[in-house]
Amino acid sequence: MDERLEHGVASLANHWWAIALRGAIAILFGVLAAMMPKLTLYVLVLMFGGYALVEGVFTVVAAISQRRTEKHWWALLLEGLVSIVAGLIAIFMPGLTALWLVYLIAAWAIVTGVLAIAAAIRLRKVITGEWWLGLSGVLSVIFGFFIAIAPGAGALGLVLWIAAYAIIFGISLVALAFRLRNASHGGAGRVVHAT
Repeated sequence: MDERLEHGVASLANHWWAIALRGAIAILFGVLAAMMPKLTLYVLVLMFGGYALVEGVFTVVAAISQRRTEKHWWALLLEGLVSIVAGLIAIFMPGLTALWLVYLIAAWAIVTGVLAIAAAIRLRKVITGEWWLGLSGVLSVIFGFFIAIAPGAGALGLVLWIAAYAIIFGISLVALAFRLRNASHGGAGRVVHAT
C-alpha cells in the first residue's frame, strides 16, 4: 500500500473527533434550517449579497490603485463591478438570486459528492466502514442532480432538501468518525499496514 495513503489514514484516525465535529455541525445546521426555512434562505441570499458587494468594492479600489502600473487594470475593475452588481441584485432582488443559488448549490453538491466517492474508494483498502463516506458522496451527487433538474420546486423546498441532506450527511460523517476512532484504538475497524 502507498505509504502516503497509510499515513493519511492514520492521521484521519488520530483526528476522528474533527470529522465527528464536522458531522455534528452539519446535523445542527440541518435541524435549524428545517425549523426556519424562510429565514435560512433569506440569510443565505443576504450573506452572498454582502460578500459580493464588499469583495467588489475592494476589487475596484485595487484596480484603480493599479491603473498606472498594470497594463490590464481594467480587467480587475470589470471583475469588481460585476461583483458589486451581483451583490446589489442579491440584496434588492433576492428571488432571482435564490434561483441562481439553487444552481450553485447543485454544482457544489455534485462536485463534493464525486470527491467523497473517490476518497471512499481509496479508503476501502485501509479501513472498514468506508462505505459511510461513499454513501455521503452518493447522497450528495443525487441531491445535486435533483436540485439541478427541478429548480422550480421552490426555494423553500430547496432549503428543506438542504436541511435533510445536511442531517444525513452529518450522520454519515459521525458514523465514519467513530469507525476511524475504533480503528485507531484497535477496535472493530481495521487499519491495514503496508507489508
